Amino acid sequence: MATAKTTTLTFRIEPGLKEALRAAAVREHRSIANMVEVLIRDYCGRNDISIPEQGAPAVTSKSVAARRTRSR
Repeated sequence: MATAKTTTLTFRIEPGLKEALRAAAVREHRSIANMVEVLIRDYCGRNDISIPEQGAPAVTSKSVAARRTRSR
Protein backbone atom coordinates (compact mmCIF):
# COMPACT_ATOMS: atom_id res chain seq x y z
CA MET A 1 0.00 0.00 0.00
CA ALA A 2 1.49 3.33 -1.05
CA THR A 3 1.79 6.15 1.43
CA ALA A 4 -0.22 9.23 0.50
CA LYS A 5 1.75 12.39 -0.20
CA THR A 6 1.50 15.18 2.33
CA THR A 7 2.22 18.88 2.23
CA THR A 8 3.80 21.20 4.76
CA LEU A 9 1.82 23.90 6.56
CA THR A 10 3.75 26.51 8.53
CA PHE A 11 2.04 29.18 10.61
CA ARG A 12 2.54 31.29 13.72
CA ILE A 13 0.31 30.86 16.74
CA GLU A 14 0.07 32.41 20.19
CA PRO A 15 2.05 30.45 22.80
CA GLY A 16 -1.09 29.80 24.86
CA LEU A 17 -2.90 28.29 21.88
CA LYS A 18 0.12 26.13 21.08
CA GLU A 19 0.18 24.85 24.66
CA ALA A 20 -3.55 24.09 24.50
CA LEU A 21 -2.99 22.23 21.22
CA ARG A 22 -0.10 20.28 22.76
CA ALA A 23 -2.26 19.38 25.78
CA ALA A 24 -5.10 18.22 23.50
CA ALA A 25 -2.66 16.12 21.46
CA VAL A 26 -1.23 14.50 24.59
CA ARG A 27 -4.73 13.75 25.89
CA GLU A 28 -5.65 12.09 22.57
CA HIS A 29 -2.28 10.30 22.23
CA ARG A 30 -1.63 12.12 18.95
CA SER A 31 1.15 14.20 17.47
CA ILE A 32 0.54 17.92 17.23
CA ALA A 33 0.36 17.64 13.41
CA ASN A 34 -2.21 14.84 13.62
CA MET A 35 -4.22 16.79 16.21
CA VAL A 36 -4.37 19.79 13.84
CA GLU A 37 -5.58 17.46 11.05
CA VAL A 38 -8.27 15.98 13.31
CA LEU A 39 -9.44 19.46 14.33
CA ILE A 40 -9.62 20.62 10.70
CA ARG A 41 -11.52 17.49 9.63
CA ASP A 42 -13.94 17.94 12.54
CA TYR A 43 -14.53 21.59 11.66
CA CYS A 44 -15.09 20.77 8.00
CA GLY A 45 -17.51 17.97 8.90
CA ARG A 46 -19.55 20.24 11.16
CA ASN A 47 -19.64 23.04 8.57
CA ASP A 48 -20.38 21.02 5.43
CA ILE A 49 -16.99 21.68 3.83
CA SER A 50 -15.89 18.83 1.59
CA ILE A 51 -12.33 17.54 1.74
CA PRO A 52 -11.02 16.17 -1.58
CA GLU A 53 -10.09 12.48 -1.33
CA GLN A 54 -6.40 11.72 -1.22
CA GLY A 55 -5.16 9.30 -3.83
CA ALA A 56 -8.05 9.93 -6.20
CA PRO A 57 -6.62 9.74 -9.71
CA ALA A 58 -6.27 13.11 -11.35
CA VAL A 59 -7.88 13.38 -14.76
CA THR A 60 -5.39 14.97 -17.13
CA SER A 61 -5.17 15.10 -20.89
CA LYS A 62 -2.20 12.72 -20.64
CA SER A 63 -4.17 10.12 -18.64
CA VAL A 64 -7.13 10.40 -21.02
CA ALA A 65 -4.80 9.89 -24.02
CA ALA A 66 -3.23 6.85 -22.33
CA ARG A 67 -6.68 5.30 -21.77
CA ARG A 68 -7.58 5.86 -25.42
CA THR A 69 -4.37 4.17 -26.57
CA ARG A 70 -4.94 1.13 -24.33
CA SER A 71 -8.54 0.68 -25.47
CA ARG A 72 -7.62 0.43 -29.16
